[in-house]
Amino acid sequence: MQRRTNVLIAAGAALGLTMTLAGCGGGTGSGEVTLKLVAADYGDSAENSSEKYWADLVEKFEAKNPDIKVEVTVLSWSDVDAEVAKMVKAGEAPDMAQIGAYSDYAAKDQLYAADDLLSIPVQGDFLSSLTSAGEVNRIQYGMPFASSTRLMFYNKKLFADAGIAKPPTTWDELAADAELLKDNGVKYPFALPLGKEEAQAETMMWLLAGGDGYTDQVGSYTLDSDMNVRTFDWLKKDLVDKDLVGPVAPGELNRQEAFNAFSNGEVGMLNGHPTLIAQAKKKGVEFAMAPLPGRSGKAKATMGVADWMMAFKQNGNRDEIGDFLDFVYSKENVLDFSERYNILPVTNSAADAMAEDAKYKQLKLFLDALPTSQLPPVGNTSWAHVSADIKAQIGKAVAPGGSPGAVLADIQNKARAAEAAE
Repeated sequence: MQRRTNVLIAAGAALGLTMTLAGCGGGTGSGEVTLKLVAADYGDSAENSSEKYWADLVEKFEAKNPDIKVEVTVLSWSDVDAEVAKMVKAGEAPDMAQIGAYSDYAAKDQLYAADDLLSIPVQGDFLSSLTSAGEVNRIQYGMPFASSTRLMFYNKKLFADAGIAKPPTTWDELAADAELLKDNGVKYPFALPLGKEEAQAETMMWLLAGGDGYTDQVGSYTLDSDMNVRTFDWLKKDLVDKDLVGPVAPGELNRQEAFNAFSNGEVGMLNGHPTLIAQAKKKGVEFAMAPLPGRSGKAKATMGVADWMMAFKQNGNRDEIGDFLDFVYSKENVLDFSERYNILPVTNSAADAMAEDAKYKQLKLFLDALPTSQLPPVGNTSWAHVSADIKAQIGKAVAPGGSPGAVLADIQNKARAAEAAE
């Protein structure tokens, strides 16, 4: 019987019992169970690794639930998705994984639905746009764990030194500002990370700014549309070929390396998410944020991103997983994680608390953009394959001698084949 059904039955009996079952609760009384979670690292150093967040949270959870132990393995974003895939393929799936894509596992019936795990108040607290993005065939399997929108960060001192008074609002202005920064000796006028770490996100930001995106209105891939090809033609000819992106080829530059360079005062402009705020502040960089310009003005949409928690059926332990996830998604724990890593909360209760607290004022632009942001097609069961192919290939589109149209057509053909195979 599903967890949500249990709670509903309890509701018919007594309100007090409903509140008990809807909370975190204790173990099932069947003896000690050890849950295994594989999670991504949101820190940028050993000092603020996500290992510390999970260690604190698990300690509190185990104190309240002595029959349930939780072992957490934290891996870098460069490795975590691939490592979980290897574990699942080897028949050694963890109980839970907090990674970038869920839908391919859901399509193979390897995951519990959120209905099977979470109490009604917890599941109902997710932001609605993120809930729908976590669905396959209208059933929620992906539970949003962290979210963000993207803005363009710029170094105020480097701008002032180059005589730039305000951030660009069109691509022509962006290219002209990058030229001024380059002429003034800035190492990375516009950092363009198309390396394997998060090339699919950087790519989507530019496709949206160019007027299109990854899919059409019915969810079919349109990677090699005329607008998308024009976008990458512009990136190659007007930024990369003019040496306005810095000394590292975009296909070899990872997001964190670009963030590190920005925090070291070496980048004039780049696309970033909220975690860059704390990193840049720590290094004393004076920065500001603005929307990424569109081709001739405001971009079509702001990109939103969500990372996902999922629970595998292989080991059973459904009730214990549900107890743990109810605890993970409490307002206090969601706020704690969001504050540690400057990530936007995935629940209404935490988002409301953050919006009302002045100490989060630098996140306001990101929070304001979240409800209407556009997420990658994470509900497509082929997305994990398509995303991996974008990471592997998109840097070639702007490489010397590269052809954006040919690269995007190749990715599109493989996306269509992956979609057909699913």
